[in-house]
Amino acid sequence: MLMFVFSTGGLLFVFNRNNSFLVLAVMVLCSIFFNRHSIKKSKLKVSFLTFLFVSSLFVLNFLVVQTEQSLIKYSFFVITIFTTILTLFYFKNQQKELLFLTNLYKVLKLILYHSLISFIAYYFIKDQLFLITSKYHESLTFHYLFYYSPDEGSIFNLFGIEFCRNAGIFWEAGILQVYLQILFFLEINYFNKDKKLLALTLLGVLTTYSTTGLALIILQIIYFLVKEAKNNIVITSLVLVSLLFPLNSLFTANIKDKVTGQFESSFQKRLFDLTQPFFIALEYPLTGIGLDLDRFNEMRERFYISSDLNPSLNRFGIEQKVETTSKGSTNSVMYLLAGMGFPTAALFIWMFFKQKIITKHRIFWFIITFVSVMSSPLLLRPFFLMFIISGFMNFLNKIIVHKQQLV
Repeated sequence: MLMFVFSTGGLLFVFNRNNSFLVLAVMVLCSIFFNRHSIKKSKLKVSFLTFLFVSSLFVLNFLVVQTEQSLIKYSFFVITIFTTILTLFYFKNQQKELLFLTNLYKVLKLILYHSLISFIAYYFIKDQLFLITSKYHESLTFHYLFYYSPDEGSIFNLFGIEFCRNAGIFWEAGILQVYLQILFFLEINYFNKDKKLLALTLLGVLTTYSTTGLALIILQIIYFLVKEAKNNIVITSLVLVSLLFPLNSLFTANIKDKVTGQFESSFQKRLFDLTQPFFIALEYPLTGIGLDLDRFNEMRERFYISSDLNPSLNRFGIEQKVETTSKGSTNSVMYLLAGMGFPTAALFIWMFFKQKIITKHRIFWFIITFVSVMSSPLLLRPFFLMFIISGFMNFLNKIIVHKQQLV
């Protein structure tokens, strides 16, 4: 489970992608082999059909898009699908219904504790860090135990003490907050509702200084306290007020920094990643332009939005200043839309909603995760792809059961 989480945003996979995926695949295959006597043929059949169906969507996209695509990169998508289905198949074959969530819960707690220690440690070890680099990323590290962004915008001063935005073991702080949101959700709905753990998780989200993270944690706190209000409405109301006022102030300050302040470039990039891929998809509505990231970036660099958005955006007090970019999209939903077109993207999002892994408060879960993948390039990575796969598995399983009933 730890490797599976790392595969979606973890630095281990950023710096050692091929070897790490090989290790993950071998671990899953070995786990299935040692539990081969408990394999259910019905689950094996639906897993195989799901692999064929989902892979065919990527193969079809590769064949029909107008731009030349890399076979190697599409092969990697197929490998990702295969590994993800194997992982889901392994957990679905176990007798314990909540085994997946229990293991995920334990891993997320470890990630939380490590991230908090890392955040505090920065003040003491910031002069002992060294730089490590890969083709797409670079990071400062302390003996490969703690990792920090070398970007100046990641450093902030709190009461005269210098800190670095907390990214934990992930390549970006926004990804850490996504997993902390998931931990908060699981603690509220599936596990102990431990107030200390919830407080630590809240602290972890605050250390990421993520706009999306602050918005989602406020939403979760409101949701949690409304649920608890049935027990003691007076105390719950006091807690709600005492928490939301400072959090709202921090959120407002964060928004101001991102929209018009020193972090404006980050906001402009995310705004552009929301709008430009949508207009690309409008020009290629059925097939998109393909998922080859290099071709996608080349298209972005020479694609200009024909419609002037700023009159509409000005009504909300914002302005889009970026006209083009050669960098990949931070918005994985819009990347999917531009890469595969409206029909396939809509199908994937619907299956993301229809997943069968998180069954309690599924709509609220969908809101949290959908907003998260709208702000980070995570949707087609193994951890979040697994929820899409789960939706497909459930759909195909219903078809199989229906056919059996007819026979």
